[in-house]
Amino acid sequence: MERALLSVEDLHVAIGEKLILKGMNLRIDKGEVHVIMGPNGAGKSTLAHILMGNPRYTLVRGNMAFEGQNINSLKTDERARLGMFLSFQYPEEISGITLENFLRSSKGSITGKNPSVLSFYKGLKEKMSGLGMGEEYAKRNLNEGFSGGEKKKSEILQMLVLEPKLAILDETDSGLDIDAVRIVASGIREYMDGEHSAIIITHHRAILDYVKPDFVHILLNGRIIESGGAELIEIIENKGFDHLRESAKSGV
Repeated sequence: MERALLSVEDLHVAIGEKLILKGMNLRIDKGEVHVIMGPNGAGKSTLAHILMGNPRYTLVRGNMAFEGQNINSLKTDERARLGMFLSFQYPEEISGITLENFLRSSKGSITGKNPSVLSFYKGLKEKMSGLGMGEEYAKRNLNEGFSGGEKKKSEILQMLVLEPKLAILDETDSGLDIDAVRIVASGIREYMDGEHSAIIITHHRAILDYVKPDFVHILLNGRIIESGGAELIEIIENKGFDHLRESAKSGV
């Protein structure tokens, strides 16, 4: 069997003294879209942050490997250079650096080559246009004064520019109206070209009407209790998470 793009084995993760993930297992191969759903407090964002090496989260036990390389001790920037990317649920506003300069600097840091200003800006404008973002956004400070929807588009723009091998999208659809969801989903579809993979963490099915998952995982109490295809989304829509929680307890 070909090695996994991402492999997570027996992952136990804590914040402070509280154990959040309690034996997480996950395998993602090249070109796959995995959706992770679950109620608040299940551990979805914890998974996203531990994968990217957020120091607020403590790896208690388990292993994470990217393309066969153990990443347990790697810093966030090292994971990014390997080809990992996290779209934040609540993107930060950063003064003093424009969106364009941030992206050009990030691209150069990851590739080891500084792109020329003119060629980079030309490609950036094309990607921004596809996301319904005017050229003026490139000259604004990163996320400063952006609406919630504009911040989410900015995150998708970063993904398209940086072209990671694996994009972890933490509730990218949260707080978006249906038009913004459609635009964000179009960016994700553009990214998913058969070579790239994605983890989409979401509470809702709206974005999944536009981006079709290969696998759906239900996360409850720090563990994946059910994995399957898109049919799991229908079960959650119709019966809620409690149905699967009771099934897991009874062994059904």
